Amino acid sequence: MPSEQLVVEMRGITKRFPGIIANDSISFKVRKGEIHSLLGENGAGKSTLMNILFGLYQPDEGEIYINEQQVNITDPSIAINLGIGMIHQHFMLVEPYTVVENIILGAEPVNGLTINYRKARQKVMELSEKYGLHVEPDQLISDISVGMQQRVEILKTLYRGAEILIFDEPTAVLTPQEIEDLIHIMHNLVNEGKTIILITHKLKEIMAVSDNVTIIRRGKVIDSVATSETTTDELAAKMVGRKVSFSVDKKDAEVGDAILQVSNVVAKDNRGIPALKGISFEVKSGEILGLAGVDGNGQRELIEVLTGLRKLESGEVKLRGESITHAKPRQISEDKVAYIPEDRQKRGLVLDFSVAENMVLKDYYKQPFSHKGFLNYDKINEHSKKLIAEYDVRTPDELTAARALSGGNQQKVIIAREVDSDPDLLIATQPTRGLDVGAIEFIHKKLIEQRDKGKAVLLYSLELDEIMNLSDRIAVIYEGKIVGILDPKETTEQEIGLMMAGSNSQGTGGTV
Repeated sequence: MPSEQLVVEMRGITKRFPGIIANDSISFKVRKGEIHSLLGENGAGKSTLMNILFGLYQPDEGEIYINEQQVNITDPSIAINLGIGMIHQHFMLVEPYTVVENIILGAEPVNGLTINYRKARQKVMELSEKYGLHVEPDQLISDISVGMQQRVEILKTLYRGAEILIFDEPTAVLTPQEIEDLIHIMHNLVNEGKTIILITHKLKEIMAVSDNVTIIRRGKVIDSVATSETTTDELAAKMVGRKVSFSVDKKDAEVGDAILQVSNVVAKDNRGIPALKGISFEVKSGEILGLAGVDGNGQRELIEVLTGLRKLESGEVKLRGESITHAKPRQISEDKVAYIPEDRQKRGLVLDFSVAENMVLKDYYKQPFSHKGFLNYDKINEHSKKLIAEYDVRTPDELTAARALSGGNQQKVIIAREVDSDPDLLIATQPTRGLDVGAIEFIHKKLIEQRDKGKAVLLYSLELDEIMNLSDRIAVIYEGKIVGILDPKETTEQEIGLMMAGSNSQGTGGTV
């Protein structure tokens, strides 16, 4: 149980950026041994507040107390010395290095002029065992799963003596099983006397893991409540300022002709190992086909084949009856295919470009955005302002660098650009990853709108409830094969889960 001792207190914290007040006189308290959630919309100011606590930003006003002593945290090294560790949403690991090398980087134990690797490895294994992290110390970061990489980040903070751990959107890139494992790890940490601050917008996880929750909206604290004394509906309403619907309202699909046809596609992964083993399916106009599967069963390779980013070994891909099997990405895009990529920072945006420039990444060379090789920035900015308003992108203006936006608002820029292109086929991969409930509700409506306009939508998501709620048919992928296509009205999460795990039971509601 949490004690009454305050380990963190932030009083009247204000932080301004050009054109925006990210934190507006925020006060925030955390007791020793608790899991305290910071809940808010994308861009509400949660990460900014915790970046101040970790020394990455300096407040314009306000005071910070650690263990009831006022402190001045001017950089992360001071925060670390005060026992504060931060596990960032986007991991800061060196992929060619091993697990142990990453954990000790910058804090290596030395024996004379050499690193005492044996001592470091022993300490890492002791910490791993104590907190139930179960890492393999000698594996390369490039060879381990995203969930395991996160465990390495947690161990990095523990190795440096962290007593207060800040988790920034820790489940945004995890599979459902990895989320369960992380919740178990968090409980292990607090049972051993650690304190956790959890930045999140996922209400189910808040209810499952946290003791208390503080809600921030547009830079201000709205409320702070005990988790046991509230509900997900109440939290959602406080977070976005209105009642939020968790159900997807849609009429029956009016399905037309096949827009996308995939026939016996075989492709290899980056290691040269077969990832797709004769996949066949189709997506028709006026429907959403959901692709369900445990992460790593060929979904990414399939999406890359469909968007021209990966060569297939054999098979055929047709769009409106015409082969696009060996087409380049731009050709596929110009053939009215829109693509919301899974990794918004690596595949979806040029982070140092402005919001306006990112809005026209697919069409910058076309009129009215370009004329005789010169960009028309008046038209680009005008177009961007329209999309910013329509998609509620929280940005100071259209000239702001995409890097400066919160993760959720970066995602909105991509979705605005892709949906606005009026595609015949929309390939949406993890479209709501990292978004808050209000934004998820908005994006779901946009996907349903596309379907109701007669577009074909291929939805890949690791969120099974999202697949169940949005899809008209569900294709289950396992070890590079479609093992069944189901009607969501005639199946259950349990049946889909069994097929995702390799059960041979064949669903109904559509043909493979």
